[in-house]
Amino acid sequence: MKIDDIIAYAKSKGFFWPSAEIYGGVAGIYDYGHLGTLLKRRFEQLWLSYFVESSDDYYLIEGSNILPERPLVASGHAARFNDILVGCSKCHTYFRADVLLSELKIDVSEGAGPAQIDALIHKNQVKCPRCAGALLNSKPFNMMIDLYLGPEKSDKGSLRPETAQSAYLNFYREFNVLRKSLPMGLAVIGKAYRNEISPRQGLYRLRELTQAELQIFFDPDDFKPDIAHYSHTKVTVIPYATKKQVTSEVDRLPGELGIPQFYAYHMGMIQEFYTKALGVPADKLRFLEKGGDEKAFYNKLHMDIEVDVGSWGGFKEVGGLHYRGDYDLSSHTKGSSQDLSVSVNGKRIMPNVLELSFGVDRNIWMMLDLFYAKDAERSVLRLRPWMAPFTAAVFQLQKDEKLQAQAAKALAALRASGLRVFADNSGSIGRRYARMDDIGTPLCITVDFDSVDESSPNFGTVTVRDRDSKVQERVKTDALCEYVARHALFANR
Repeated sequence: MKIDDIIAYAKSKGFFWPSAEIYGGVAGIYDYGHLGTLLKRRFEQLWLSYFVESSDDYYLIEGSNILPERPLVASGHAARFNDILVGCSKCHTYFRADVLLSELKIDVSEGAGPAQIDALIHKNQVKCPRCAGALLNSKPFNMMIDLYLGPEKSDKGSLRPETAQSAYLNFYREFNVLRKSLPMGLAVIGKAYRNEISPRQGLYRLRELTQAELQIFFDPDDFKPDIAHYSHTKVTVIPYATKKQVTSEVDRLPGELGIPQFYAYHMGMIQEFYTKALGVPADKLRFLEKGGDEKAFYNKLHMDIEVDVGSWGGFKEVGGLHYRGDYDLSSHTKGSSQDLSVSVNGKRIMPNVLELSFGVDRNIWMMLDLFYAKDAERSVLRLRPWMAPFTAAVFQLQKDEKLQAQAAKALAALRASGLRVFADNSGSIGRRYARMDDIGTPLCITVDFDSVDESSPNFGTVTVRDRDSKVQERVKTDALCEYVARHALFANR
Protein backbone atom coordinates (compact mmCIF):
# COMPACT_ATOMS: atom_id res chain seq x y z
CA MET A 1 0.00 0.00 0.00
CA LYS A 2 1.03 3.60 -0.55
CA ILE A 3 0.90 6.36 2.05
CA ASP A 4 -2.10 7.98 0.40
CA ASP A 5 -3.93 4.64 0.37
CA ILE A 6 -3.45 4.13 4.10
CA ILE A 7 -4.51 7.70 4.89
CA ALA A 8 -7.62 7.31 2.73
CA TYR A 9 -8.50 4.02 4.43
CA ALA A 10 -7.83 5.43 7.91
CA LYS A 11 -10.01 8.50 7.25
CA SER A 12 -12.88 6.56 5.68
CA LYS A 13 -13.15 4.01 8.50
CA GLY A 14 -12.50 6.21 11.52
CA PHE A 15 -8.88 5.51 12.47
CA PHE A 16 -7.12 8.89 12.13
CA TRP A 17 -6.88 12.08 10.06
CA PRO A 18 -5.06 15.47 10.18
CA SER A 19 -6.00 17.61 13.18
CA ALA A 20 -8.29 20.58 12.48
CA GLU A 21 -9.19 18.90 9.21
CA ILE A 22 -12.09 21.26 8.50
CA TYR A 23 -9.53 24.10 8.42
CA GLY A 24 -7.20 22.26 6.10
CA GLY A 25 -5.31 20.20 8.68
CA VAL A 26 -1.97 20.74 10.41
CA ALA A 27 1.23 19.05 9.27
CA GLY A 28 2.54 16.50 11.75
CA ILE A 29 -0.50 16.58 14.06
CA TYR A 30 -3.23 13.95 13.82
CA ASP A 31 -6.51 13.20 15.58
CA TYR A 32 -7.60 9.63 16.24
CA GLY A 33 -11.17 8.63 15.44
CA HIS A 34 -13.21 6.01 17.26
CA LEU A 35 -11.50 2.98 15.69
CA GLY A 36 -8.01 4.51 15.88
CA THR A 37 -8.48 5.32 19.55
CA LEU A 38 -9.57 1.75 20.29
CA LEU A 39 -6.63 0.31 18.33
CA LYS A 40 -4.22 2.67 20.06
CA ARG A 41 -5.54 1.69 23.50
CA ARG A 42 -5.20 -1.99 22.53
CA PHE A 43 -1.55 -1.46 21.67
CA GLU A 44 -0.84 0.51 24.82
CA GLN A 45 -2.53 -2.04 27.09
CA LEU A 46 -0.81 -4.97 25.39
CA TRP A 47 2.55 -3.19 25.69
CA LEU A 48 1.86 -2.42 29.35
CA SER A 49 0.86 -5.97 30.24
CA TYR A 50 3.76 -7.49 28.29
CA PHE A 51 6.67 -5.28 29.35
CA VAL A 52 5.57 -3.76 32.67
CA GLU A 53 2.83 -5.67 34.45
CA SER A 54 4.65 -8.98 33.91
CA SER A 55 7.30 -7.86 36.43
CA ASP A 56 7.01 -7.15 40.16
CA ASP A 57 9.81 -4.58 39.80
CA TYR A 58 8.29 -2.34 37.12
CA TYR A 59 5.68 0.37 37.53
CA LEU A 60 3.66 2.76 35.37
CA ILE A 61 3.88 6.46 36.24
CA GLU A 62 2.52 9.61 34.62
CA GLY A 63 4.70 12.69 34.34
CA SER A 64 3.89 16.25 33.38
CA ASN A 65 3.87 17.24 29.70
CA ILE A 66 5.47 20.58 30.65
CA LEU A 67 9.04 20.70 31.92
CA PRO A 68 10.93 23.70 33.30
CA GLU A 69 14.11 24.81 31.59
CA ARG A 70 16.74 23.56 34.06
CA PRO A 71 16.12 19.80 33.69
CA LEU A 72 16.28 20.14 29.90
CA VAL A 73 19.57 21.98 30.14
CA ALA A 74 20.95 19.25 32.38
CA SER A 75 19.70 16.44 30.13
CA GLY A 76 21.39 17.96 27.08
CA HIS A 77 18.19 18.70 25.17
CA ALA A 78 18.65 22.47 25.27
CA ALA A 79 21.98 22.18 23.47
CA ARG A 80 21.81 18.92 21.53
CA PHE A 81 18.19 18.14 20.58
CA ASN A 82 18.79 19.35 17.06
CA ASP A 83 18.13 18.49 13.45
CA ILE A 84 19.96 20.22 10.61
CA LEU A 85 17.84 22.85 8.88
CA VAL A 86 18.36 24.12 5.35
CA GLY A 87 16.28 26.86 3.74
CA CYS A 88 15.65 28.22 0.27
CA SER A 89 16.90 31.73 -0.46
CA LYS A 90 14.09 32.29 -2.95
CA CYS A 91 10.81 30.79 -1.67
CA HIS A 92 11.89 30.60 2.00
CA THR A 93 10.81 26.97 2.32
CA TYR A 94 12.67 25.01 4.98
CA PHE A 95 13.74 21.39 4.88
CA ARG A 96 15.25 18.84 7.19
CA ALA A 97 18.61 18.47 5.47
CA ASP A 98 19.17 14.73 5.87
CA VAL A 99 15.67 13.94 4.63
CA LEU A 100 16.06 16.23 1.62
CA LEU A 101 19.35 14.62 0.61
CA SER A 102 18.05 11.09 1.19
CA GLU A 103 15.05 11.75 -1.06
CA LEU A 104 17.51 12.79 -3.76
CA LYS A 105 19.37 9.46 -3.26
CA ILE A 106 22.40 11.23 -1.79
CA ASP A 107 24.02 9.22 1.01
CA VAL A 108 24.26 11.15 4.26
CA SER A 109 25.22 9.81 7.68
CA GLU A 110 22.59 10.19 10.38
CA GLY A 111 24.87 12.33 12.56
CA ALA A 112 26.09 14.64 9.79
CA GLY A 113 26.66 18.24 10.89
CA PRO A 114 26.19 21.51 8.98
CA ALA A 115 29.65 21.41 7.37
CA GLN A 116 29.07 17.90 6.00
CA ILE A 117 25.59 18.80 4.80
CA ASP A 118 26.80 21.95 3.04
CA ALA A 119 29.59 20.00 1.35
CA LEU A 120 27.10 17.44 0.01
CA ILE A 121 24.74 20.17 -1.20
CA HIS A 122 27.59 21.94 -3.00
CA LYS A 123 29.07 18.75 -4.46
CA ASN A 124 25.72 17.54 -5.82
CA GLN A 125 24.50 21.02 -6.83
CA VAL A 126 21.29 20.56 -4.86
CA LYS A 127 18.61 23.19 -5.44
CA CYS A 128 15.28 23.83 -3.73
CA PRO A 129 12.91 21.06 -4.88
CA ARG A 130 9.98 23.50 -4.89
CA CYS A 131 11.33 26.47 -6.84
CA ALA A 132 14.87 25.48 -7.90
CA GLY A 133 16.26 28.37 -5.86
CA ALA A 134 19.68 28.33 -4.21
CA LEU A 135 19.86 26.80 -0.76
CA LEU A 136 21.23 28.75 2.20
CA ASN A 137 23.89 27.38 4.52
CA SER A 138 22.51 24.72 6.83
CA LYS A 139 22.34 25.18 10.60
CA PRO A 140 21.24 23.31 13.75
CA PHE A 141 17.57 23.67 14.64
CA ASN A 142 16.43 22.81 18.17
CA MET A 143 13.21 20.82 17.99
CA MET A 144 11.86 21.57 21.46
CA ILE A 145 8.60 23.51 21.59
CA ASP A 146 9.23 26.28 24.09
CA LEU A 147 6.67 28.06 26.22
CA TYR A 148 6.60 30.62 29.02
CA LEU A 149 4.85 30.25 32.36
CA GLY A 150 3.13 32.82 34.57
CA PRO A 151 1.27 36.04 33.78
CA GLU A 152 4.50 37.87 33.02
CA LYS A 153 6.01 34.87 31.18
CA SER A 154 9.00 35.02 33.46
CA ASP A 155 9.63 31.28 33.71
CA LYS A 156 10.72 29.45 30.59
CA GLY A 157 9.79 25.83 29.93
CA SER A 158 9.12 23.40 27.12
CA LEU A 159 6.69 20.71 26.18
CA ARG A 160 8.59 17.54 26.95
CA PRO A 161 10.55 16.30 23.91
CA GLU A 162 10.48 12.71 25.19
CA THR A 163 8.68 10.84 27.96
CA ALA A 164 11.95 9.41 29.32
CA GLN A 165 12.76 12.53 31.33
CA SER A 166 9.66 11.94 33.48
CA ALA A 167 11.16 8.63 34.64
CA TYR A 168 14.59 10.14 35.41
CA LEU A 169 13.15 13.09 37.30
CA ASN A 170 10.96 10.80 39.41
CA PHE A 171 13.54 8.03 39.96
CA TYR A 172 14.79 9.10 43.37
CA ARG A 173 11.32 9.63 44.82
CA GLU A 174 10.05 6.29 43.49
CA PHE A 175 13.16 4.44 44.66
CA ASN A 176 12.60 5.66 48.19
CA VAL A 177 8.85 5.05 48.38
CA LEU A 178 9.20 1.54 46.96
CA ARG A 179 11.55 -1.14 48.29
CA LYS A 180 14.86 0.70 47.75
CA SER A 181 16.03 -2.12 45.53
CA LEU A 182 17.23 -2.60 41.98
CA PRO A 183 16.36 -3.34 39.25
CA MET A 184 13.46 -0.90 39.21
CA GLY A 185 11.56 0.02 36.08
CA LEU A 186 9.50 3.17 35.50
CA ALA A 187 7.25 3.17 32.47
CA VAL A 188 5.48 6.10 30.83
CA ILE A 189 2.85 6.05 28.11
CA GLY A 190 2.20 9.60 27.00
CA LYS A 191 2.75 12.52 24.70
CA ALA A 192 6.02 14.02 23.51
CA TYR A 193 6.37 17.15 21.39
CA ARG A 194 8.90 17.97 18.70
CA ASN A 195 8.96 20.93 16.35
CA GLU A 196 9.71 18.80 13.32
CA ILE A 197 11.01 20.78 10.35
CA SER A 198 9.17 18.78 7.71
CA PRO A 199 6.65 16.26 9.09
CA ARG A 200 5.80 13.57 6.54
CA GLN A 201 5.00 9.94 5.81
CA GLY A 202 1.73 9.85 7.71
CA LEU A 203 2.34 8.98 11.35
CA TYR A 204 6.09 8.45 10.93
CA ARG A 205 7.33 11.94 11.77
CA LEU A 206 5.00 13.94 14.01
CA ARG A 207 5.06 17.14 16.03
CA GLU A 208 2.83 15.58 18.69
CA LEU A 209 3.44 11.89 19.24
CA THR A 210 2.73 9.17 21.76
CA GLN A 211 5.56 7.14 23.25
CA ALA A 212 5.52 3.97 25.32
CA GLU A 213 8.81 3.80 27.20
CA LEU A 214 10.25 1.66 29.97
CA GLN A 215 13.34 2.90 31.80
CA ILE A 216 15.01 0.10 33.78
CA PHE A 217 17.36 1.33 36.52
CA PHE A 218 19.91 -1.30 37.50
CA ASP A 219 23.29 -2.19 38.93
CA PRO A 220 25.41 -3.34 35.94
CA ASP A 221 27.22 -5.85 38.19
CA ASP A 222 23.99 -7.48 39.29
CA PHE A 223 21.47 -7.29 36.43
CA LYS A 224 21.30 -10.80 35.01
CA PRO A 225 17.85 -11.76 33.70
CA ASP A 226 17.59 -15.40 32.63
CA ILE A 227 18.64 -15.35 28.99
CA ALA A 228 17.83 -19.06 28.72
CA HIS A 229 14.17 -17.99 28.53
CA TYR A 230 14.88 -16.88 24.93
CA SER A 231 17.40 -19.59 24.04
CA HIS A 232 15.26 -20.71 21.08
CA THR A 233 14.31 -17.20 19.96
CA LYS A 234 16.11 -16.00 16.84
CA VAL A 235 16.74 -12.33 16.14
CA THR A 236 18.09 -10.58 13.06
CA VAL A 237 20.79 -7.98 13.74
CA ILE A 238 22.88 -5.63 11.62
CA PRO A 239 25.97 -4.91 13.77
CA TYR A 240 27.56 -1.49 13.31
CA ALA A 241 31.05 -2.98 12.97
CA THR A 242 30.29 -5.19 9.96
CA LYS A 243 27.10 -3.69 8.48
CA LYS A 244 26.23 -7.28 7.53
CA GLN A 245 22.93 -8.82 8.59
CA VAL A 246 23.11 -11.91 10.80
CA THR A 247 20.44 -14.09 12.39
CA SER A 248 21.20 -15.86 15.64
CA GLU A 249 19.63 -17.28 18.80
CA VAL A 250 19.41 -14.75 21.60
CA ASP A 251 21.57 -16.72 24.03
CA ARG A 252 24.43 -16.76 21.49
CA LEU A 253 24.55 -12.99 21.03
CA PRO A 254 26.89 -12.27 23.98
CA GLY A 255 29.49 -14.68 22.63
CA GLU A 256 29.06 -13.95 18.93
CA LEU A 257 28.56 -10.17 18.96
CA GLY A 258 29.73 -9.14 22.42
CA ILE A 259 26.27 -7.92 23.41
CA PRO A 260 25.69 -7.77 27.20
CA GLN A 261 23.49 -10.56 28.50
CA PHE A 262 20.83 -8.23 29.91
CA TYR A 263 20.67 -6.41 26.56
CA ALA A 264 20.35 -9.64 24.56
CA TYR A 265 17.59 -10.80 26.92
CA HIS A 266 15.51 -7.73 26.10
CA MET A 267 16.16 -8.17 22.38
CA GLY A 268 14.49 -11.56 22.73
CA MET A 269 11.64 -10.03 24.67
CA ILE A 270 11.07 -7.42 21.97
CA GLN A 271 11.33 -10.03 19.21
CA GLU A 272 8.55 -12.11 20.75
CA PHE A 273 6.39 -9.05 21.40
CA TYR A 274 6.42 -8.19 17.72
CA THR A 275 6.19 -11.68 16.27
CA LYS A 276 3.89 -13.40 18.78
CA ALA A 277 1.85 -10.60 20.34
CA LEU A 278 1.50 -8.34 17.27
CA GLY A 279 1.94 -10.97 14.55
CA VAL A 280 4.73 -9.25 12.60
CA PRO A 281 6.46 -11.80 10.32
CA ALA A 282 9.98 -12.52 11.59
CA ASP A 283 11.54 -11.66 8.23
CA LYS A 284 10.10 -8.14 8.50
CA LEU A 285 11.74 -7.37 11.85
CA ARG A 286 15.36 -6.56 12.62
CA PHE A 287 17.67 -4.73 15.04
CA LEU A 288 19.97 -2.09 13.50
CA GLU A 289 22.93 -1.13 15.65
CA LYS A 290 23.97 2.51 15.54
CA GLY A 291 27.54 3.67 16.12
CA GLY A 292 29.82 6.62 15.53
CA ASP A 293 27.96 9.85 14.82
CA GLU A 294 24.73 7.91 14.24
CA LYS A 295 24.54 6.75 17.87
CA ALA A 296 23.01 9.04 20.47
CA PHE A 297 25.96 10.53 22.37
CA TYR A 298 24.77 9.22 25.74
CA ASN A 299 24.28 5.59 24.66
CA LYS A 300 26.75 2.80 25.31
CA LEU A 301 24.78 0.52 23.00
CA HIS A 302 22.07 1.71 20.65
CA MET A 303 19.83 -0.41 18.46
CA ASP A 304 16.83 0.68 16.43
CA ILE A 305 13.91 -1.72 16.20
CA GLU A 306 13.00 -1.73 12.52
CA VAL A 307 10.05 -3.19 10.62
CA ASP A 308 9.75 -3.52 6.86
CA VAL A 309 6.84 -1.17 6.10
CA GLY A 310 5.97 -0.98 2.41
CA SER A 311 4.36 2.47 2.50
CA TRP A 312 7.52 3.87 4.11
CA GLY A 313 9.75 2.29 1.50
CA GLY A 314 11.29 -0.53 3.53
CA PHE A 315 12.75 -1.00 7.00
CA LYS A 316 11.98 1.93 9.29
CA GLU A 317 12.41 2.58 12.99
CA VAL A 318 9.38 1.84 15.20
CA GLY A 319 11.25 1.65 18.51
CA GLY A 320 14.63 1.43 20.14
CA LEU A 321 16.65 -0.44 22.75
CA HIS A 322 19.26 1.80 24.37
CA TYR A 323 21.85 1.13 27.06
CA ARG A 324 22.29 4.66 28.41
CA GLY A 325 24.79 3.91 31.18
CA ASP A 326 24.58 6.33 34.12
CA TYR A 327 24.40 9.42 31.91
CA ASP A 328 20.86 10.47 32.86
CA LEU A 329 21.06 10.29 36.64
CA SER A 330 24.59 11.70 36.64
CA SER A 331 23.45 14.65 34.50
CA HIS A 332 20.51 15.42 36.76
CA THR A 333 22.74 15.06 39.82
CA LYS A 334 24.94 17.85 38.41
CA GLY A 335 22.01 19.96 37.23
CA SER A 336 19.97 19.74 40.43
CA SER A 337 22.83 19.52 42.96
CA GLN A 338 21.01 16.55 44.49
CA ASP A 339 22.90 13.27 44.68
CA LEU A 340 20.82 10.63 42.86
CA SER A 341 23.17 7.76 43.67
CA VAL A 342 21.67 5.06 45.90
CA SER A 343 22.81 2.39 48.33
CA VAL A 344 22.03 -1.16 47.26
CA ASN A 345 23.40 -4.36 48.76
CA GLY A 346 25.90 -2.45 50.88
CA LYS A 347 27.42 -0.33 48.12
CA ARG A 348 26.81 3.14 46.74
CA ILE A 349 26.14 3.27 42.99
CA MET A 350 24.78 5.56 40.31
CA PRO A 351 22.23 3.29 38.60
CA ASN A 352 22.57 2.57 34.91
CA VAL A 353 19.57 2.73 32.58
CA LEU A 354 18.27 0.40 29.89
CA GLU A 355 15.60 2.10 27.80
CA LEU A 356 12.91 0.28 25.83
CA SER A 357 11.28 2.93 23.65
CA PHE A 358 8.35 2.52 21.24
CA GLY A 359 6.62 5.04 19.00
CA VAL A 360 2.94 4.20 19.48
CA ASP A 361 1.76 6.12 16.42
CA ARG A 362 4.39 4.50 14.19
CA ASN A 363 3.31 1.08 15.40
CA ILE A 364 -0.34 1.84 14.67
CA TRP A 365 0.57 2.80 11.09
CA MET A 366 2.80 -0.26 10.79
CA MET A 367 -0.08 -2.58 11.69
CA LEU A 368 -2.43 -1.03 9.14
CA ASP A 369 0.27 -1.34 6.47
CA LEU A 370 1.11 -4.97 7.26
CA PHE A 371 -2.31 -6.38 8.01
CA TYR A 372 -4.76 -4.63 5.67
CA ALA A 373 -5.26 -6.31 2.32
CA LYS A 374 -7.71 -6.32 -0.58
CA ASP A 375 -8.41 -9.08 -3.04
CA ALA A 376 -11.10 -9.80 -5.58
CA GLU A 377 -13.38 -11.16 -2.89
CA ARG A 378 -13.08 -8.79 0.07
CA SER A 379 -11.07 -6.29 2.10
CA VAL A 380 -9.83 -7.46 5.48
CA LEU A 381 -7.70 -6.10 8.31
CA ARG A 382 -5.98 -9.20 9.73
CA LEU A 383 -4.95 -7.86 13.11
CA ARG A 384 -4.29 -10.36 15.85
CA PRO A 385 -7.73 -10.88 17.50
CA TRP A 386 -6.69 -9.18 20.75
CA MET A 387 -5.55 -6.10 18.81
CA ALA A 388 -8.79 -5.56 16.90
CA PRO A 389 -10.75 -2.43 17.90
CA PHE A 390 -13.86 -4.57 18.40
CA THR A 391 -13.46 -8.11 19.70
CA ALA A 392 -16.74 -9.27 18.19
CA ALA A 393 -19.88 -8.07 16.43
CA VAL A 394 -23.40 -9.25 17.21
CA PHE A 395 -26.09 -9.44 14.51
CA GLN A 396 -29.73 -10.42 14.55
CA LEU A 397 -30.66 -12.12 11.30
CA GLN A 398 -33.83 -10.10 10.74
CA LYS A 399 -36.01 -7.59 12.54
CA ASP A 400 -37.89 -9.77 14.99
CA GLU A 401 -38.70 -9.28 18.67
CA LYS A 402 -37.38 -12.69 19.75
CA LEU A 403 -34.18 -12.25 17.77
CA GLN A 404 -33.75 -8.74 19.10
CA ALA A 405 -34.18 -9.89 22.70
CA GLN A 406 -31.69 -12.73 22.28
CA ALA A 407 -29.15 -10.46 20.54
CA ALA A 408 -29.50 -7.87 23.33
CA LYS A 409 -28.91 -10.60 25.90
CA ALA A 410 -25.75 -11.77 24.11
CA LEU A 411 -24.48 -8.21 23.83
CA ALA A 412 -25.05 -7.52 27.51
CA ALA A 413 -23.29 -10.71 28.58
CA LEU A 414 -20.25 -10.07 26.37
CA ARG A 415 -19.94 -6.47 27.51
CA ALA A 416 -20.30 -7.49 31.15
CA SER A 417 -17.33 -9.79 30.58
CA GLY A 418 -15.23 -6.77 29.62
CA LEU A 419 -15.27 -7.45 25.87
CA ARG A 420 -15.60 -4.63 23.36
CA VAL A 421 -18.53 -5.62 21.13
CA PHE A 422 -20.24 -3.90 18.20
CA ALA A 423 -23.92 -4.27 17.27
CA ASP A 424 -24.82 -4.02 13.58
CA ASN A 425 -28.33 -4.66 12.26
CA SER A 426 -28.17 -2.71 8.99
CA GLY A 427 -28.09 -4.46 5.61
CA SER A 428 -27.69 -8.07 4.63
CA ILE A 429 -25.58 -10.50 6.66
CA GLY A 430 -23.04 -10.53 3.82
CA ARG A 431 -22.68 -6.76 3.94
CA ARG A 432 -22.34 -6.83 7.69
CA TYR A 433 -19.61 -9.45 7.49
CA ALA A 434 -17.82 -7.32 4.89
CA ARG A 435 -17.95 -4.21 7.09
CA MET A 436 -16.52 -6.10 10.06
CA ASP A 437 -13.78 -7.72 7.95
CA ASP A 438 -12.81 -4.27 6.72
CA ILE A 439 -12.12 -2.99 10.24
CA GLY A 440 -10.58 -6.20 11.58
CA THR A 441 -13.33 -7.62 13.83
CA PRO A 442 -12.25 -11.24 14.40
CA LEU A 443 -15.62 -12.81 15.28
CA CYS A 444 -19.16 -12.18 14.04
CA ILE A 445 -22.04 -13.62 16.09
CA THR A 446 -25.45 -14.08 14.47
CA VAL A 447 -28.70 -14.76 16.29
CA ASP A 448 -31.02 -16.55 13.84
CA PHE A 449 -34.42 -18.21 14.09
CA ASP A 450 -32.91 -21.57 15.15
CA SER A 451 -31.43 -19.71 18.13
CA VAL A 452 -34.92 -18.98 19.52
CA ASP A 453 -36.93 -21.93 18.14
CA GLU A 454 -37.44 -24.41 20.99
CA SER A 455 -38.15 -27.21 18.50
CA SER A 456 -34.83 -26.73 16.70
CA PRO A 457 -31.76 -28.82 17.63
CA ASN A 458 -29.84 -25.50 17.53
CA PHE A 459 -32.07 -23.82 20.08
CA GLY A 460 -30.02 -21.83 22.57
CA THR A 461 -27.08 -21.44 20.20
CA VAL A 462 -25.71 -18.72 17.92
CA THR A 463 -23.61 -18.84 14.76
CA VAL A 464 -20.03 -17.60 15.21
CA ARG A 465 -18.06 -16.81 12.06
CA ASP A 466 -14.26 -16.44 12.05
CA ARG A 467 -12.85 -13.46 10.13
CA ASP A 468 -9.80 -15.13 8.63
CA SER A 469 -11.04 -18.62 7.79
CA LYS A 470 -14.71 -17.63 7.33
CA VAL A 471 -15.58 -20.91 9.07
CA GLN A 472 -18.88 -20.85 10.97
CA GLU A 473 -19.85 -22.91 14.00
CA ARG A 474 -22.73 -23.10 16.43
CA VAL A 475 -21.92 -22.07 19.99
CA LYS A 476 -24.22 -22.36 23.02
CA THR A 477 -25.26 -18.94 24.28
CA ASP A 478 -24.35 -19.78 27.86
CA ALA A 479 -20.80 -20.60 26.70
CA LEU A 480 -20.46 -17.64 24.34
CA CYS A 481 -18.40 -15.36 26.61
CA GLU A 482 -15.90 -18.11 27.34
CA TYR A 483 -15.69 -18.99 23.64
CA VAL A 484 -15.01 -15.41 22.56
CA ALA A 485 -12.45 -14.84 25.30
CA ARG A 486 -10.63 -18.07 24.44
CA HIS A 487 -10.43 -17.19 20.76
CA ALA A 488 -9.81 -13.47 20.96
CA LEU A 489 -7.87 -12.53 24.11
CA PHE A 490 -4.09 -12.58 24.31
CA ALA A 491 -4.06 -13.47 27.98
CA ASN A 492 -5.54 -16.86 27.15
CA ARG A 493 -2.99 -17.76 24.47
